[in-house]
Amino acid sequence: MRRLPPLASLRTFEAAARQESFKKAAAELGVTATAVSHQIRQLEAYLDVPLFERQTRKVLLTVEGRSLYPALRAALDSMAEAVETVRKRPRRCIATLSATVAFTAKLLVPRVGTLRSLHPGWDLRLHASDDTVDLNAGDADAAIRYGLGHYAGMTALPLLTDRFAPVCSHRLGLREPADLLGATLLHFDWGPIASRVDVPNWRSWARRAGIEHLDPDSGISFNDESSAIQAAIAGQGVALLSLSLVAAELASGALVQPFGPVMEGLKFSFVYPEGAENRPAVAVLKDWVLAEFAERQVAPPAMGTEATGRPAHSR
Repeated sequence: MRRLPPLASLRTFEAAARQESFKKAAAELGVTATAVSHQIRQLEAYLDVPLFERQTRKVLLTVEGRSLYPALRAALDSMAEAVETVRKRPRRCIATLSATVAFTAKLLVPRVGTLRSLHPGWDLRLHASDDTVDLNAGDADAAIRYGLGHYAGMTALPLLTDRFAPVCSHRLGLREPADLLGATLLHFDWGPIASRVDVPNWRSWARRAGIEHLDPDSGISFNDESSAIQAAIAGQGVALLSLSLVAAELASGALVQPFGPVMEGLKFSFVYPEGAENRPAVAVLKDWVLAEFAERQVAPPAMGTEATGRPAHSR
């Protein structure tokens, strides 16, 4: 632990020693000459040595004062330089974007580098949560939301219309919809959105595919989409998944889409509070997200012909 007198008294001493005048030191420091004299007396009492010889028009350093002054001046100069460096350093700007855990992991993380290429002075903070954040409260600057595309008090810009189809590991050897009768179905919890709108599920898909004896509720359930994706990659079963979120796995062969039909899901939208488009963070995120996603087909195109022989179509 450093044993030092008050910084104010050291600063006052340095100014008085450099100016050789309490009056001039007072003018530099913006205090009275009396205040300077008081600070010097406090320092001398702390050190128990005199630091100045008081003369009529100036003050002169004593031997002890001359010993203290050079080191103290160098220390204060170094402190001032460090403070100025920090003060002039450009502040990093941070833009916070919220999205679901699955969307963040599968579609945002692989693209994070492009934001700083577009806007070098900005840092990105990704808020991954399946809970809806309060953008008006500042929990995030903007969000990517999944739904019908209309949000009260918000501007919503369409990014992608999602599509769903059965996907699995090629190791399962599925070839046609009837093969599902002997397969394990994988499910994930849609959360509150399922109570407001129809979402793709195995029951509606089986009806669409014309499979009468499939038990749409059987299999393994997960509370999040990411876990269902990982289970499908691991060959634990077949999942009805977003083709947008598993585009990379389909392209690499980690997953296959063995058959249709393909079902249309909901919309991914870039969302921010109405009137906030001129906020710097919102503008940066909007520029980046639209450049990456707007009107792009993230998932591979749907199969031209299903295994059943019927043309592929979507709801």
